[in-house]
Amino acid sequence: MTPLLSAEEEKASMQSSVSMYFKGETVKQSKKKETRQAENTYQKQNSYNMRKKYFGFLILGVLLAGYIYVPLPDNVEEPWKIMLLNTFLKTSSYLALFGEILGLNHFMKSMALFSRIQGFPPTSDENIIVKDTTFNDIPVRIYVPQQKTKSLRRGLFYIHGGGWCFGSNDYYSYDLLSRWTAERLDAVVISTNYRLAPKYHFPVQFEDVYTALKWFLDPQNLESYGVDPGRIGISGDSAGGNLAAAVAQQLLEDPDVKIKLKVQTLIYPALQNFDFDLPSYRENAHYPVLSKSLMVRFWSEYFTTDRSLKKAMLSNQHIPLESSNLFKFVNWSSLLPEKFKKGHIYKTPTHGSSELAKKYPGILDVKASPLLADDSKLRGLPLTYVITCQYDVLRDDGLMYVTRLQNSGVRVIHNHVEGAFHGTLAFLFTKVGYRAANQYINWLHENL
Repeated sequence: MTPLLSAEEEKASMQSSVSMYFKGETVKQSKKKETRQAENTYQKQNSYNMRKKYFGFLILGVLLAGYIYVPLPDNVEEPWKIMLLNTFLKTSSYLALFGEILGLNHFMKSMALFSRIQGFPPTSDENIIVKDTTFNDIPVRIYVPQQKTKSLRRGLFYIHGGGWCFGSNDYYSYDLLSRWTAERLDAVVISTNYRLAPKYHFPVQFEDVYTALKWFLDPQNLESYGVDPGRIGISGDSAGGNLAAAVAQQLLEDPDVKIKLKVQTLIYPALQNFDFDLPSYRENAHYPVLSKSLMVRFWSEYFTTDRSLKKAMLSNQHIPLESSNLFKFVNWSSLLPEKFKKGHIYKTPTHGSSELAKKYPGILDVKASPLLADDSKLRGLPLTYVITCQYDVLRDDGLMYVTRLQNSGVRVIHNHVEGAFHGTLAFLFTKVGYRAANQYINWLHENL
């Protein structure tokens, strides 16, 4: 039997039990408190980490927006498309420059490599037959309408741009423009390639284009492609516009070529390397797509990889005193329309060393700078269509050529595209590029 507890012992036992109970409750409360404190600490830490992430993303977003954003004039349509395009070009340029600084690759070779993502294989469709071939060993891409015809077709010889350093007739934008032209004009379009700098320098690019064009203009070859010898035109953009203007001038002096061009279309062409202080170079030196420094680099690479020429060109001190008489052909103060002078003051270029001109005589050659041709040489040129863009360092090259052709009695149609940058016809995903391409094709339809 369990012994009975005395009243005092029972009281003590109860007090002990109560004490144990309260101690247990206290422990429980303490653990709950610790748990709540731990949860609060975790939540605070988690909140802090989330704020850090959000802040990091915010900083990244601001930096990215700052990298993409470029202040553009108010009359530029779809500015965000131009900014994204410029971001791609800027990034490619930075990577190419970084690679060159590290000695990994030449700047222009890297740019050519990056641009190859635009390459598009020859693909025929229900309207156009497309194939790659060669004209006297020069690679060309040919576009011929599928529809049969009893009459001879128009022919257009197209020369791509790219600063004589990169670019190709298989780039998507060139391929698409050639397809549209062939289909809408019911024309045979020849889009030519040529060897590029820095591996090859002037006059190789000119000679390649002239060789291919001369082969195409042979009466037997025109007959084989069903092209009307009286309806042939030449066209080119940027550096391709330079080559188009140069070979059109050369054809006039070639007794072996009997076929005459009916039209030439020059799309924001580069036409002179004498003066890099034109109003268009001053105003648009840092605008998207084609900066002054990049254009000068293109010109210098056209002649040599010697960086001393680029340095002299940037300071406008590369033409020797004995050739100063040629500046009259590129004097913007007398050749630009008044509205494009905008109060700019003409500065007579500082003459450079004769040694540069002796080492690189191409800088004085009319085949490199078609604006150097005298009036007698210009008079025989065909009906001409010139496209210039408002925000383009090459704008004034085209404007001066328009004036000189008009002064020489050549019929010229000038299409100045407001709110547009260099390369507009290659940007067919923009409204202004699409409009300019349509205007170009419509003009060819009416005049070729």
